[in-house]
Amino acid sequence: MSGNGQPTLETDGTGLNITIVSGLWHNRIADGLFAGARAVLDASGATVTIVQVPGSFELPVAAKVALESGADAVVALGVIVRGETPHFEYVSAAATNGLTRVALDSGKPVGFGVLTVDDEQQGLDRAGLPESKEDVGGRAAEAAIAMVHVLRAARAGASR
Repeated sequence: MSGNGQPTLETDGTGLNITIVSGLWHNRIADGLFAGARAVLDASGATVTIVQVPGSFELPVAAKVALESGADAVVALGVIVRGETPHFEYVSAAATNGLTRVALDSGKPVGFGVLTVDDEQQGLDRAGLPESKEDVGGRAAEAAIAMVHVLRAARAGASR
């Protein structure tokens, strides 16, 4: 998500229960993502639950449990920095595919705030820190809220 062409989304979270599932690797970047998501959710009026997991690989199962436990949406946050082994590709694919599967299987939104970057600076540029160019955590939270409204409207229209 580059920030160019960013849409204006419905971000009223009043009455919504949203869980932030956040990986702990690359803590400076992860803390920025978390702060951005938390600020958006707090401003929205949503009730927020926090689940911290070791890393991005663990995000899908924690997101699944949060949604099964009654969350209206999840904001998944993680940082995967390319290294010298294929580990990056495996973890990136597992996190992305797993979170997609959780959203499709549950029929509930998963705001995707997982950074897959070549180096730490790219992560810092997107972490929502004062010196960052983007706030991916905040944008993922906005997307999660907006999708709750989109899906509710679609279901209401389908039931007529």
